[in-house]
Parts: sequence; C-alpha cells; structure tokens
Amino acid sequence: MLEGIKRTAHFRIVVHKGKVYLDKFRPAYQTREEFTFWGIAQLARLYPGKLPDLELMFQSGDRLVIKKEDYKGSKGTKIPPLFHYCGHHTAFDIPFPDWSFWGWPEVNIKPWESTLSAIKEKAEMMPWKDREPYAYWKGNPTTSRGRGELLKCNDSKEIDWKARVYNQDWGRERAERFKHSNLEDQCTHRYNIYIEGIAWSVSQKYVLACDAMTLRVKPDYYDIYSRGLIPLDHYWPIRPHNKCRDIKYAVEWGNEHPAQAEAIGENGRRYVAESVKMKYVYDYMFHLLSEYAKLLKFKTKVPRGAVEMCSEAMACPFGGSIRKFMDDSMVMSPSDVPPCSLPPPYKPDELKALQERKEKVTRRVEMEEARYWRDFNRRTSS
Repeated sequence: MLEGIKRTAHFRIVVHKGKVYLDKFRPAYQTREEFTFWGIAQLARLYPGKLPDLELMFQSGDRLVIKKEDYKGSKGTKIPPLFHYCGHHTAFDIPFPDWSFWGWPEVNIKPWESTLSAIKEKAEMMPWKDREPYAYWKGNPTTSRGRGELLKCNDSKEIDWKARVYNQDWGRERAERFKHSNLEDQCTHRYNIYIEGIAWSVSQKYVLACDAMTLRVKPDYYDIYSRGLIPLDHYWPIRPHNKCRDIKYAVEWGNEHPAQAEAIGENGRRYVAESVKMKYVYDYMFHLLSEYAKLLKFKTKVPRGAVEMCSEAMACPFGGSIRKFMDDSMVMSPSDVPPCSLPPPYKPDELKALQERKEKVTRRVEMEEARYWRDFNRRTSS
C-alpha cells in the first residue's frame, strides 16, 4: 500500500531499532524536506529509543493528494496513509508539523522558539494602544485568488477599508538581506490579517504571536493546532467573500472596544506561546507516529539506498543560515520528562458542540456587522 503512493511522495521515513532513515525520491521546494526530516531527527534525540519501528511516506508540497472523492463507494479499498503539512475535510492527508518550526532560511525565518521570543520582545516595546489603528498584512498576493483580492482592501478614494496591505517583494528582500521583512518588526498595528495562500500558510502562528487582534479570513485548511482556535477568543472571523467590509467593521469595532480587542490579541498570542511550544510540537509528533505505528501490519526494514539521519552528519554539508538554523534548533540532550499523556479523542457530541459554538459566535458577529452597514449606508446617503 505504501509503495502505491511512492510516486506522489517526496521521501520515505523509516524508524528501525531506534534509528531513523531517509529514503529520498525527488526534491521538494526549497529546504522543506531538509528541515522536515531534521525535525524528525530531533524528535529521536529528544526521546531516544522511544519511537516504535515504522515506515511512512511524506509529501512536502502545498496541495493535498489523497482525495476522499477518489475512494467513494470502494468497499474494501485501503486508503494509503500520506503525511503532509495540513489537512482538509475533503482529503485523507495526515497533518504533520511544517518545516518552518525548525527554520525557513530562504525567507530568513528562524526556528520557532527564537522567532516567538523575538516577536514577544519586540511587541512588548510597543503597547497595543500606541500601535497603528489599522489592519496589517504583508506577503505574496500571487499564491491565491483571496490574497490578490485582499489588495483591493487598501485605502482608496471612495472608502477607507481600514487595511494596510503590502506586496512582499522577496527578490528585493533577499538582495537587501531581509531588512524589511523581519517578523518581529511587523507588530506595529493593532490588527493583523491571516489569509491562506495555495493551501494553509505557515504565517498563521507568526500572525497570532504578534498579540495584535488577528483578523482571520476563514480558512479551508487546518494544521496541527488551528482547530483549537475559537472566534472572539483567539481571533476575529473574516468571510472570504466579504473581506474588505468585514475588515473595516472589525477594525472600527476594535477601536471602539480597545480592551476587548486587545484581550483577543493577547489570547491568540498566549495560545501559540503555550499550546504550540516546541515541547508540545514534539509530543504531537511522538503520539502521531506511535499511534500510526500500531496500525502497521508488516515489519519494517531499511530500504536499499536509505541513509541514516544523524543530526551532526545532516548539518555538516550545509553552511550559512541553513547550518545556523539547524544548530539553533538542535536538541542538545534527551528530555528528562516523558511525552505528555495523550488525551482521549473528542466524543461525537463534544466535537459537535465545539463546532456549533464556533458557528454561533461567527453568526453573531455577522449579524452585528449587518446592523453596522445598515447604519453606515443611512449615514452616507443622507
């Protein structure tokens, strides 16, 4: 079954007798694969000898591969397990932590722990009330239709949508040594926008970390932590088809209710700082791989040509920021505490209640906004 999806995977990971091996099929975009299996190597260093024998296939692109529609009505058909960076309700791909937790050198994003610390330090230097009273976004607008449409929410002669949206020129940034794109320097507005690209975006954790109130354009995809986010607790919901109007309303609401808006921003920051700390990222990986291994019905063996992943040997061929990010994110010693306990799964009624809570809050925001726009239209037409 695993061999059947080899053509869609970028590499195979094998854990055998406590050692981790890489079987590489084809190159992935930038250094995604290097930092993904670097992270798995660090997991093995954190919990030496605790990972069970297993074999998995990994896809490091953006788009999901194992579509549910391809398996409808096929009784007895085995669904191939493919690990990925995100999930979707129409796909069976298995979400795994993305490479940027250990660094993304091509855009100068440092490992998650040091980035989170730098963002927190810089954000504390500018109190929320002293920040620009607008919604901020900076990124590549060509990766999705939604991002392209977001550019229309910039200030215009007709109406100020309360958004300040910028096109990120990565070519220029690289030439100028990323002096205009440090994440910790972008916590200067009261509101930050999160919007997906081709699929999910690694930027979500950085947006939340800024402690500005996150204006989260309703995503289609989810990653390892995002399903725990609650509207009006951790973020403000924005509709994909109504972005500019929703953003304007959210910003004006926040400026009129600064204490509540600041609290939403702080709750979002606390969520990623506490629930998405690297200890829990590794524990998620550990439990995911352990439960996955229980489902395997064959004995693992090391494929011919596979290479053992030793942290020191992996880092040696690299220089510059790649080597630095690997050094900075290297697990220096085994954990002196075991992985956290795996909580029981949600019961169907609990999961339904959580989803209904999110939907109820979102509907309330939409109803209040509808009243706002009725009043706005009356004022501007009189």
